[in-house]
Amino acid sequence: MKPILLSVAVMAVFATACNDDDDITGPTAGREFVQIERLGNPLVSEVFFQKRDHGLHNTSIPSTDVANGFKTKIETFIRDVAGRNATVQTTVSSVLVPDMLLVFPNRNPATSGWLGWALANGWGGRNLSDDVVDAGLQAVFGSLLDPNNTIAGLSSDNVGTNDKAFTTTFPYLAPPTQ
Repeated sequence: MKPILLSVAVMAVFATACNDDDDITGPTAGREFVQIERLGNPLVSEVFFQKRDHGLHNTSIPSTDVANGFKTKIETFIRDVAGRNATVQTTVSSVLVPDMLLVFPNRNPATSGWLGWALANGWGGRNLSDDVVDAGLQAVFGSLLDPNNTIAGLSSDNVGTNDKAFTTTFPYLAPPTQ
């Protein structure tokens, strides 16, 4: 009886020692990821949506933004809260939906082409130093898209410049302060 128990114990040790399922260095088809937050443009969910819509926005994907009513919600906010005309409503919602940020690490970081966001620098890109919140607020409440019916006090978040210099290699962000 003891040799059988010893054999089973030895096999159990070898079986657990050979388990390789904790290797996280490469891609695997079976790995699952859970999306916690989606902020391609922080104005989308943080300004335009009511709190009850944050969960749906955070757990959905950009290809479902129109079907989920996000374009309509943005246009309704711009009409009802900002008091802006249909042209401003449609322009802003067309830029922000789908809500995603495109990163092109093969493009020159000194230009605005490596990080895609439609309102910055006029050609669909932005630098990390571009104040996209102010650009968005200017579009909704300021004179960026239409000089009529603006609300100057809401056209900036009044946040200053970045506290750390950007690096010269991707992802160009300085390490966090510890």
